[in-house]
Parts: sequence; structure tokens; C-alpha cells
Amino acid sequence: MASLSPTSTPRAALDLHAQPGLHPAGHSLLPGANCRWWLLTLKGYLLLSLCSSSGVKTFPRAGKRYISTPAVSRLTPDEVVRMRNELFTKEKERQLSLHPRIEKIEVKYTGKPQPGSVFVMNKALSTPYNCAMHLSEWHCKNSVLALVDGEVWDMYRPLTKSCEIQFLTFKDEDPEEVNKAYWRSCAMIMACVLKRAFKDEYSVNLVKAPEVPVISGAFCYDVVLDNKLNDWKPTNDNFCSLTRDAKKLIHQDLPFETLHVEAKVAREMFQHNKYKMEMIERKAAQNMEGIVPLHRFGDFVDVSEGPHIPRTSFCFQYEITAAHNLQTDQSELIRRFQGVSLPVHLKAHHTVWHKLLERSKRLVTEEEYLETAAQCLEAKDGTEEGKHVSI
Repeated sequence: MASLSPTSTPRAALDLHAQPGLHPAGHSLLPGANCRWWLLTLKGYLLLSLCSSSGVKTFPRAGKRYISTPAVSRLTPDEVVRMRNELFTKEKERQLSLHPRIEKIEVKYTGKPQPGSVFVMNKALSTPYNCAMHLSEWHCKNSVLALVDGEVWDMYRPLTKSCEIQFLTFKDEDPEEVNKAYWRSCAMIMACVLKRAFKDEYSVNLVKAPEVPVISGAFCYDVVLDNKLNDWKPTNDNFCSLTRDAKKLIHQDLPFETLHVEAKVAREMFQHNKYKMEMIERKAAQNMEGIVPLHRFGDFVDVSEGPHIPRTSFCFQYEITAAHNLQTDQSELIRRFQGVSLPVHLKAHHTVWHKLLERSKRLVTEEEYLETAAQCLEAKDGTEEGKHVSI
């Protein structure tokens, strides 16, 4: 992927002004009583250097006592991605090992055109996509999500018990859940691109993907970039570069995987990102078991809302279009990157597409989402028009 390397001013060299009788570092070289002080200072310096080289941080306490804590290793962005991917795979294999014997479950199809069909599937292995394979190629290509006993379900998430199932598409009468899943997945693709777009010397911390509806005009992901990039303003060439990287992921036809893990597993994966750690705590507190949902496509793992679309190739027209600085109470500068996309099932004429591109550059906010959601609820309560909220 192309690396973004904005122009920056080199760090100013530290200028140490020598003073009479002082070493440039500030230590007295005069003979006499100062020698003893100098030796004691050197001894303390060597002690601190020894602690530092052994990976231990020291903190002064009252009475000149010290406590030590293990240093957190700093990994490159590629190493962080690799570490999370390996932990995801390891946990997935562990969960599969909990079912050494293959148990059978019955899945009853309640949708059209063959309601009442019953499939005998494998517990904790078979997915809604496997059920769609028993129906037709059309169901495999067009099903975006499944309804499992009324619960919205990822197409590649294993089924855990006998259930009733039906499939959701972009052309359903009420595609709200499908649209939300599509927007989420587009934002996750953009997050993957942003995480890898910059050189290793610049830190990139993913914050969250705000839940906004498709009628807001853009999907979003909030990011905190290295403070050396605070003055950087992305150009059209930068956005084109990011879009090219996103399209490479789309063309790879990568499946979205879902894994529900204990909070401690999620913490181990995201220990280098304080924003994700906060999100993990919030999600774990929302259920009695302290379970956190993780999602992965390719080797990129994220903590996000679910469900997601089945594969990256469901995206067709896709472009990253804008980045806005957010006014927040936090000291770091949070940027909201935005983009727009249409699925392969709903292609648009280039004139319409260009209008959507221009609209997607406006700042999208959660407040706008709340207002829009309220308007949709009023419409649904008042007339039939509120049912058709589609991409």
C-alpha cells in the first residue's frame, strides 16, 4: 500500500550551552568537595540506566523508594495487525475444540420461495451461508444477512442450536438492517486502509466507527493520528491513494468473520489502543457473561458493532472522500474520515454517483443520526412511506 508521508519540519537539535566550570551535560568538573557529589550523581545515573535497559520503569516515591512496572513493548503497525490476527485464530480454534463431536441440528427455512424446508446442519460449524447453499445460487449471491429465530445474524457466523432461518437482501421491503451492516463493513474497510497507509514512524489509533444511517450520506471512522500530523490536510491525491488501497481489499473478495470472546481476550488483542480498551469495557458491561464481539476480514481484526456483510466483494462503487477535525474535550485531535459506497446489487449511473460523492464530503455527526432516526420513527408511525429507507 502507498505510504502517506506529509512534509514535516525536522526536529531541532538540542543546543547545550557550556558554562564556566560545567560539562555540557551540566556536571561540575571542578576538584574538591564537588567531586564526591559528582561520583554520587554518576552512581545514581548508572543505576537508573541499568533499570531502563532491563525494561523496567522506575517511579520515585516518598522516602526515596522506587516501585517497578513492566514496560509495554512498542510494536510496529504490521506487528500489531499480525499479533491480533494470530490471537483471533488461536481463540477461534480453541472455541472449535469445545465441540469435539459433531452434533446435528435442524434448521427450518421460513422465507420464500420454499418455506418449510428443513436442513440438517452441524452445530457450531454450519453457517447461514451453508444453509443458503441448499436453496440456490441466487440465495448465496444476494443474501446479506440472516434472521435466526428473529435475531439478525452474520452469514458466516456458526449456528449454535436448532432454529428457524430466513435471509435478508438489499431489495427487501424494509432493508434497514442490511443497510446498517453495509455501512459498518465499508467503515471497517476504511479503518484497515488508514491503519496501514502511514509509515511506521507515525502512530495511527483507531477510535470507533460512529453508527450513522445510509441516508446521512457517508460512512465514517474516527481516528487519532500522530501529533506530528496535526497540521496535515489530506489532498485529493491522498484520498485517491486511500481509495485505491480500499479497492484492492474489495477485489480480494475477503469474508467477514465474527468471533465472540471474553473481555480478557479482547484486552490482550487491543492493549496498545486505549480507545479500543474503553470500548471493550463498555461492551463487556452490556451482558452478564462479559462477552465482546470481534470481527475480521483478511488479517485485520477490529472491535465493532455487528453484524457485517458476507464479503468485501459485495462493495462495488467505493470512495474515501473527506476528513474532518472534530471538536472534542480530549487533548488529542480526532479526525473523522468519511466515504461513500454502493453495493454490487445497486449500481448507480455516473451522474448520480458524482452527486453522492459531493454529498459524502459534508461532516456527518451522531446528532444528525439521532434526528434522522426520530424522523424515521415518526414516518413509520404516521404513514407507509417510512418503511422504505434504502441505499
